[in-house]
Amino acid sequence: MQDLLLEQGLELLVYGMGTVFVFLILLVYAVNLMSWIIATYFPEPEPQVAPHPKPNIAQHPVDETTLAVIKAAIRQHRDKLQG
Repeated sequence: MQDLLLEQGLELLVYGMGTVFVFLILLVYAVNLMSWIIATYFPEPEPQVAPHPKPNIAQHPVDETTLAVIKAAIRQHRDKLQG
């Protein structure tokens, strides 16, 4: 009696797990098919990127004092790096 019950339990286990495995495989194929259909027949339009205008240096002139401060800071930084 115990052997028959164990055999039936294992048989049920194999059928149950096999059914779930087959269902999951079919689900993967169905999702991939739906993704392919959506991508083929309803493609997303590519967003159009507006070109960024390059800033003209003449539009934002730097006064002489600011330019001298920037040059001094760069010189000081390079002197620190050289030791």
